[in-house]
Amino acid sequence: MSTVPDTTTKIRFAGDGTAFDVTGVQWIINPWDELSLTRALQLKEESNGAIEKVTVISVGLKETEPVIRKALAIGADEAIRIDTAPLDAYFVAKQIAGSIKDDGFDIVLCGIDSSDYNGSLVGGMLAEFLGIPSVSSISALNIENGEVSVNREIDGGKEVLSVELPFVAIIQKGVALEPRIPSMRGIMMARKKPLNVKAPVEADSLTEMISFEQLPAKAACKMVEEDNVKELVDLLHSEAKVI
Repeated sequence: MSTVPDTTTKIRFAGDGTAFDVTGVQWIINPWDELSLTRALQLKEESNGAIEKVTVISVGLKETEPVIRKALAIGADEAIRIDTAPLDAYFVAKQIAGSIKDDGFDIVLCGIDSSDYNGSLVGGMLAEFLGIPSVSSISALNIENGEVSVNREIDGGKEVLSVELPFVAIIQKGVALEPRIPSMRGIMMARKKPLNVKAPVEADSLTEMISFEQLPAKAACKMVEEDNVKELVDLLHSEAKVI
C-alpha cells in the first residue's frame, strides 16, 4: 500500500526544485491500492472463512502510520510497516518481498499505479522477487470453489484467465465499484489492531531524482464569436495546430 498526496494537493518543490515540498500536504491511500484493499475484503467476506485475514503492507517512515491506520479502519485485520523511506520501485518491491516471502500468503494485491509517480513497476518486480506469477491490469478477480479467475482489459475486449495460487494481482479500476469508507466503529477498532514495524532488508536504490519542475502555465483562453467560423478555423490551424 502506497501513501500518496491527496489529488487536490497543490504541488510545490523545495531546494531549487530538488525535493517535493511536503508542507501542508494531506496524505491518503493510493487510490488503486484502496481498490485492491476493497476487493480483498470482499473476497474474505465471500469465502465463508476460507480466507483468514487481510494484511496491508507499506514501505514508509513513522509519519505514514495515520494512513495505514485508515486501511485498518476500512477493515484490514493487520498491517505491516517497513521502516524506511520508499526510494524507488525496485527498492520498494525488494522490501515487500523480503518481508512476506515466508508468510504463506495466497494472493498479493497491489495497485497498478501510484498517483504520484505513475511508474506501474512495483507489482511486476515484486512477483519476480518472490518467484511467482503476476497478472497485470486486472479489472475483475473472483474465487469460486477454490478456482481463481481474473479479467483483464485488452484492445477490443477483455481476457479471462485462470490463475494458480500464489500470485501477484495487479489491480486497475473496475475490480471494485468504489472504495470503502471507514465507519466510526472501524476507526475505534483500528486502534487495537496490530501494526507491526519491520526493519528493512538490504537493497539497492537504482534511480535518483535529480530535479523536479512544474508543468508550463496554460495559455490564455481565446474567445471566438459563435458566428465567426473562419476565425475559429484559422486559430485551430495556425495556433492549436490540430487541423
